[in-house]
Amino acid sequence: MEMDYLDPQGAEHMPEMADSGIALEFLLSVKADIHTYSVALTETSNQKLRETLFRQMKLSIDLHAELSELMINKNWLYPNDLSKQAELDLKSADVALAIAGMNLFPRDTDRLGMFATPDK
Repeated sequence: MEMDYLDPQGAEHMPEMADSGIALEFLLSVKADIHTYSVALTETSNQKLRETLFRQMKLSIDLHAELSELMINKNWLYPNDLSKQAELDLKSADVALAIAGMNLFPRDTDRLGMFATPDK
């Protein structure tokens, strides 16, 4: 039987996968912020601005630590086990390719007969 992606059963485990994807994107954004703050720190001579940038960078580093810990606890990230991380990354890539290949917007969206409906 071909999977019907409009059927709610086709969305099984999607919230968990979405959460891990959002967390990973957030982690990458925080890493980019830390890099940007470090570059900006080397480019300014204004002491007040340097203090502000340093404080913001420190907050970003703390956020990175919290987010990494959350992802490790949920088994979304394996920074100390490269083979597990590679396996997880390959699985994520396979899921992304599978989603890209889905016909998420079919022409026929008629759902008559799928759900209990009163007789007309």
